[in-house]
Amino acid sequence: MPKANLDKLRIEVDKLREQINHHNYRYHVLDEPEVSDAEYDQLMRRLEALEREHPALLTPDSPTQRVGAAPSERFGAVVHRKMMMSLANAMDAEEMIEFDKRIKRFLKSDADVEYVAEIKLDGLSVELVYENGVLTVASTRGDGINGEDVTANIKTIKAVPLHLRKPEHGGIPRLLEVRGEVIIPKAAFERLNAERERNGEPVFANPRNAAAGALRQLDPKVTASRPLGIFLYAPGVIEGVMFKSQWEFLQEIKELGLRVNPLSRVCPSANSVLDYWNEITEKRHSLDYDADGVVAKVNSFALQEQLGEVSRAPRWAIAYKFKAQQAETVVEKIDVQVGRIGSLTPVAKLRPVPLAGVTISNASLHNLDEIRRRDVREGDTVLIERAGDVIPYVLRVTKEASPRAKPFEMPAHCPECGGAVVHEEGEVGYFCINANCPARMRESIRHFASKNSLDIEGLGDKLVAQLVEQGLVKELDDIYSLTRDQLAGLERMADKSAQNVIDAIQQSRKTTLDRVINGLGIRHVGEHTARQLAIRFKTLEALSAASENDLLGVRDIGPEVARSVREYFDEPRNMKAVRRLGKLLDIETPAEPSGRGALRDKTFVLTGTLDSMSREDTERRIMAAGGRVTSSVSRKTDFVVAGSEPGSKLRKAEELGVRVLDEQGLLKLLAAG
Repeated sequence: MPKANLDKLRIEVDKLREQINHHNYRYHVLDEPEVSDAEYDQLMRRLEALEREHPALLTPDSPTQRVGAAPSERFGAVVHRKMMMSLANAMDAEEMIEFDKRIKRFLKSDADVEYVAEIKLDGLSVELVYENGVLTVASTRGDGINGEDVTANIKTIKAVPLHLRKPEHGGIPRLLEVRGEVIIPKAAFERLNAERERNGEPVFANPRNAAAGALRQLDPKVTASRPLGIFLYAPGVIEGVMFKSQWEFLQEIKELGLRVNPLSRVCPSANSVLDYWNEITEKRHSLDYDADGVVAKVNSFALQEQLGEVSRAPRWAIAYKFKAQQAETVVEKIDVQVGRIGSLTPVAKLRPVPLAGVTISNASLHNLDEIRRRDVREGDTVLIERAGDVIPYVLRVTKEASPRAKPFEMPAHCPECGGAVVHEEGEVGYFCINANCPARMRESIRHFASKNSLDIEGLGDKLVAQLVEQGLVKELDDIYSLTRDQLAGLERMADKSAQNVIDAIQQSRKTTLDRVINGLGIRHVGEHTARQLAIRFKTLEALSAASENDLLGVRDIGPEVARSVREYFDEPRNMKAVRRLGKLLDIETPAEPSGRGALRDKTFVLTGTLDSMSREDTERRIMAAGGRVTSSVSRKTDFVVAGSEPGSKLRKAEELGVRVLDEQGLLKLLAAG
């Protein structure tokens, strides 16, 4: 190619990168996007095409290179230029005030000390190194001196700029080391675990474990699939720019394109820090990330330098921890539950204990690796905590039983059916491979009848258990052969309730293909993937005949999902049930989003109950008109649709100034679209 043409393309590429980096900053740092997702995707696709056609234009800091690295065999070591220290803790207000007094004694001054108060995040500590504005190295905290090189994985986090922005005033530091915390937002964590549970994969114990696991993946593409976020809050070594205070540092790195927590605050005294702690404590559970306290830092860098450090902790900072909702109890037994695709999950049966207003008697132990890491055994006294004051989990053993039970091992045979249990080398999960396992069938029916699948009201846990135990349902399609007399003969089933269930079963015959695909319970296939498959293949017959290559051509589907779908349809028993379902059900293909009309690229959040439409019907109509539906309210939300008995999403919308529609307002928009 002539040099003049290449230079022209280079100018276009540089402009595209500048635009994309600008929009990443607006979206991930300021939470104030200027363009739609579709417009952003168009810019990215153009840049990808130019770099693919002209490899000489590709640079390591291009936005396209976030997931471009090959899988690593191991993580290299990174030596931090400046130690990443730990923090001393204050467990109550008295200890916080004593910390302030120590500062004043050391400084030989009675004047109030100005602090910066920040939320203490419960994530994974990292350091990012920018040289002349370009991200060159990212590493974990490690032991504070040596960390792990996770550069390729950090680059997949969209809130991390690969190249710093030029601020309005001043320049870009020659060297900027900045420390922060990698997190997974609570809402994203719940969606991630729900999806893993639906797909028969082991769930994560908590957001921090999920974030740490994602950041230590050898394949950056796996990391990119996890909903990681980041907040930056501390300097390492800086050259070329001088900051006078912690607050100035936070404001300036935000100008450089780095994400800082907007709830940080300057506090003129220790009493102001206590007020801040009380305020954050009250709103702690409404935060969309895990936090375990407040960090108070002397604001002035000159005073920080004067105060120095003690051992491996700075003298000028302290973490004032939240009071955890925890309790001690005894693990009376470790049971194993079997999921719909045969996944085995260990569960701690606890001596009942009150915690945060409820009585806790069970806690998931997640998987064998987690049990071994904590060395939990039957008879041990353990400390349990409710994550977000909702999900109980075992933190650690506080008192070992005497004598101790043997270490827990996963059973070689399924506790429900006696079938063989398999465990693939290098994998976390254990699976029962008996397709006729009653536990698998119970879970399969529950999933098939669930709200987001065939939505068969009345097929609850107890009724499903009886249907399987009595041999009335051995395959999914047997549901449609049930009679009122069969149901009325079961425990706690009168004629009327039996007829109600039969009516619900009959109503479920008219459905959509994505619901059926989701209801089949194929491993790794949830609601979103089911919808993509339905739009692409149109019929169950076409989907069941699709090759792995055909499946790989579907948006958002990779090799693991394609293999799982193909394996499902290669099983003769599955195909027999699928063919019968195809004859028993009246299946429509879901409408493909048109991308046109008044709702194009508009984001909706639903809260409360609408009179004329179910939530599922509402979502489908919005998507058919080109809009999209998300689960949480942010500044990027265009409309919140509020029905009767709306929840906290309505309050959040009002706080953020997001437009709120009632049912009639939505119907008008849909009609216009």
